[in-house]
Amino acid sequence: MGIRKKTNKNPPVLSHEFVIQNHADIVSCVAMVFLLGLMFEVTSKFAVLFITVQYNVTISTNEGPEETAVNHFHHGIKDLATIFFYMLVAIIMHAIIQEYVLDKINRKKHFSKTKHSKFNESGQLSAFYLFSFADVCVIENFLSNPVSLWEGYPHTLMPFQMKFYYICQLGYWLHALPELYFQKTKKEDIPRQLVYIFLYLVHIAGAYILNLNRLGLVLLVLHYFIELLFHVSRLVYFSNENRQMGFTIWAVLFVLGRLLTLSLSVLTVGFGLATAENQGFDLAAGNFNILFVRITVLAAICLTQAFMMWKFINFQLRRWREHAQAQTLKKKQVSSKSKSKKDKGE
Repeated sequence: MGIRKKTNKNPPVLSHEFVIQNHADIVSCVAMVFLLGLMFEVTSKFAVLFITVQYNVTISTNEGPEETAVNHFHHGIKDLATIFFYMLVAIIMHAIIQEYVLDKINRKKHFSKTKHSKFNESGQLSAFYLFSFADVCVIENFLSNPVSLWEGYPHTLMPFQMKFYYICQLGYWLHALPELYFQKTKKEDIPRQLVYIFLYLVHIAGAYILNLNRLGLVLLVLHYFIELLFHVSRLVYFSNENRQMGFTIWAVLFVLGRLLTLSLSVLTVGFGLATAENQGFDLAAGNFNILFVRITVLAAICLTQAFMMWKFINFQLRRWREHAQAQTLKKKQVSSKSKSKKDKGE
């Protein structure tokens, strides 16, 4: 009988498999370096660039008997460092949710490979959309006063919650790029993932840089609410395939969401900014209210909504086709069973 060789389960250090298995620990160590940098006076100024929100502006107001100071923020090149740090945080949170929540459910349910990847995707995105939707509830509701979406443009100053919200959004969608490698995403799924990551980054960064942060905030909350409903419905469907009511509600809200997105965009960019007094291009003042920029913004939003509707229609057609095929199979099975009973009776 031959001697069985012991296989080394631990992959070689710095190999692809090693990095994938331990990426959360590696990223946690990098994030801890920045946090430890706050403890020393020599490195604290450098570490603050990554951890705290930059470009603070204090504005004094005379509301009430005493003068109060309100902190606002604007954007700048230093935000890239802060976005990088919160991208690391997003990678760590992704790994925690995956290991302590989703993997445990996957072991109990014994999903197929296809359902396994879809379940992980919906679980991660549901957690993110819920956080994003809940986090933004404390921010001023611009829907109650739509004029505020364009009134006083350029909106160079933002409250802390709004600026931190945009930093987290950009950090999260940037973290999705290395996650394609860490999660061993299939080659056929990578183009689809890259498309929607690119669309999120372009639209969020565009609203942030062009000082259309109020419009971007409202459209993001609207979109995230609809996407949250879809992914929660898919999680429910995986637990019980007979529960498909959520998809029907999502389909109705998806179409209404596209119409509302187009309406608010045209109202804000095509009407509000076009008729505003502060016209012109001034990079220092953050004013981008010129015809070319307005047309570009509207074209990007309209094309994205058209692309999403096209994907939605294809998705619905595929679902109806699969449902029709399942119904015909059931009918064939019932008819074959009834025939076999008749033959046995004879």
